[in-house]
Amino acid sequence: MNTYSDFFYMIPEAILVAVLVILFIADFVSAKSNCRKWFNPLACVLMLPVIIAPLLLTDEIHVFGDMYRNTYGVGIVKAILAAGTLIVFIQSKVWAEKSDKEGEFYMLIVSTLLGMFVMLSSGHFLIFFLGLEMASVPMATVVAFDKYRKESAEAAAKYILTATFSSGVMLYGISFIYGLCGTMYFNDIAASLSSPFQPILILGFVFFFSGLGFKLSLVPFHFWTADTYQGAPTTVTGYLSVISKGAAAYTLLIILFHVFGSMREQWQWLMYIVIVLSITIANLFAIRQSELKRFMAFSSISQAGYIMLAAVGTDWNLSATSLLYYVLIYIVANMAVFTIIAVVEQNNGGRTNIDDYDGLYQTNPKLAFLLTLALFSLAGIPPFAGMFSKFFVFMAAAKAGTSWAYAVVFIALINTVVSLYYYLLVVKAMYIKKSDSPLPAFKSDCNTKVALAICTIGIALFGICSYFYEWISASV
Repeated sequence: MNTYSDFFYMIPEAILVAVLVILFIADFVSAKSNCRKWFNPLACVLMLPVIIAPLLLTDEIHVFGDMYRNTYGVGIVKAILAAGTLIVFIQSKVWAEKSDKEGEFYMLIVSTLLGMFVMLSSGHFLIFFLGLEMASVPMATVVAFDKYRKESAEAAAKYILTATFSSGVMLYGISFIYGLCGTMYFNDIAASLSSPFQPILILGFVFFFSGLGFKLSLVPFHFWTADTYQGAPTTVTGYLSVISKGAAAYTLLIILFHVFGSMREQWQWLMYIVIVLSITIANLFAIRQSELKRFMAFSSISQAGYIMLAAVGTDWNLSATSLLYYVLIYIVANMAVFTIIAVVEQNNGGRTNIDDYDGLYQTNPKLAFLLTLALFSLAGIPPFAGMFSKFFVFMAAAKAGTSWAYAVVFIALINTVVSLYYYLLVVKAMYIKKSDSPLPAFKSDCNTKVALAICTIGIALFGICSYFYEWISASV
């Protein structure tokens, strides 16, 4: 088999490239059109085959000398991320139409998703790094998309500078690993590692982990998160908080288990420290926030800590299933919150302070109710799906069977109570606090209603219907 024919096995990525080309042509030929209300539906329809195709590829694929690999479990991740991107496209219609670069927005988002797909299917550190940068560079562009706001440019500057530094640190760590093992293939590195591990190998792993820690917004690599989330357009913030986080989390899980599995005693301590710091510090800082997008930034840091609890366990199937299930539920809950933030922002002069939600229940009871459901799911309150996702990551972490793992789970459980407190601050603003000038009643556009309907159904059903968890478990 020649190298060129290997490209035909990269079907999800090929479809994304085709979507990118179609969007480019459609944007080019209609650039001078005064009415392009069809463009958003086109982008949404084109995402459907991106969701469906990975679910149909049940065979395991290894091409380019095992530099690219695709399993059914990875296909499930790609389908989940593509579905989350579709929700972003649906709820972004009004904002994207008001911008003068609607086509560029959809193309840049698809470009970042293509990078994440490559990163997920990598079997070689070079392909992994290529996918990571393919996702990072367009992301910095969409963060700066609102060119008339200095906060957006500032957010992009902080994002790209931190991303550049973290990529350099990661590449430095990969060079240590390559210098010691003589290869960058995942399987070959795993086969060459043996105890006792040299200090330079451990140092290389720490540098590598630091780079992915930035993508996941784990403490202490989180400093860019609040400013970037606040300055970026709300639609972009929603995408950044869930889609890129899900891709980075699953990729890190694969590398921890299948590449550095023999070093578990070394990296498990690192995971313990980072998880506890991420959950605890983010929760404490979230309580102090008065701006809702910064509030959700610290919530996102805390949720990243919960997601990575799955990596502490020793059972691959349970860890991978619980992490994927958590990401699935986190996408629908978090996107529901950001969809409501976006529609309120559009009808509130661009303000996103928590005080602006005072008395929201009196004027917009449906939005207040849906936001409450989403926040309760993020907090892990039964019977919403978020409670089940937290339960399974706790169970995966406890599978390690050590006293330290139990201690980390206990600390995470205590922090769940703290997170409930600060999520209730928003609920209190909507239902209890009074305002002299509450937000007036308004009607949401059709796309917002569709996005909220999808997210709310997911919040209600993903936890009740065990089929989804069992389906993910069978796939990984």
